[in-house]
Amino acid sequence: MRDVLEAVADGEFSPAAAEARLSGYVTTAAGRFDAAREHRRGAPEGILAAGKTPAEVAALAAAALESTGRALVTRAGEDDVAAVAEIVDAEIDVAVDLDHDERARTLVARTDRFEPPSIDATVGVVTGGTADAAAAGEAKTVLDAMGATVERVDDVGVAHLGRVLDHLELLREADVLVVAAGREGALPTVVAGLVDTPVVGLPISTGYGHGGDGEAALAGLLQSCTVLSVVNVDAGFVAGTQAGLIARAIAAARE
Repeated sequence: MRDVLEAVADGEFSPAAAEARLSGYVTTAAGRFDAAREHRRGAPEGILAAGKTPAEVAALAAAALESTGRALVTRAGEDDVAAVAEIVDAEIDVAVDLDHDERARTLVARTDRFEPPSIDATVGVVTGGTADAAAAGEAKTVLDAMGATVERVDDVGVAHLGRVLDHLELLREADVLVVAAGREGALPTVVAGLVDTPVVGLPISTGYGHGGDGEAALAGLLQSCTVLSVVNVDAGFVAGTQAGLIARAIAAARE
């Protein structure tokens, strides 16, 4: 504790960084940021923008940057991105890179002192159609943050089975697969029957009428004849994190 206090006195630690080192989290007016999650869990905490004001998102992002050197925001709108950029300019005293994926609705901010992790494993992120890109992009963002190599295979839905078969070699080379599909959710089931790697099924809220909004896709994946794991509808962050943890285990086994 004394070392931390002396580091604060010497200007080496901000109060937020000191709190994170001592308690594992940082307290802000917008809530608590779990600064120790990546060390404890192997994956960074995501700041969910939905349900928060832009000011609250920005405050949590600033706490993340001060305590870990990185902030990962999901379901971020333009107002959230603008608020984070503003607070970075006003309160963060080192250079910060902002990477906003408008389609995936993610924002990743990194200080120039942040050392990104690296995982010696490849995760394939596969979509049935263009409408699946947002949740798949969210999965890719968290996988990138965890340090995995990501290979995208897009628009290979089962309406034309040849599309996915054309990429079968690449799919089989991946260590883990995240497969996103809406409507009836058939693609993850089909892919899981063709590869010997773990598959994380990501149901998407596309479709209409009976079973629309991802209900049919989720039910179909839960009833999959082939073996796979399933996350909730549109839960790209969860799918990416789960695949990243599997990739970490594979990389550790290789070492």
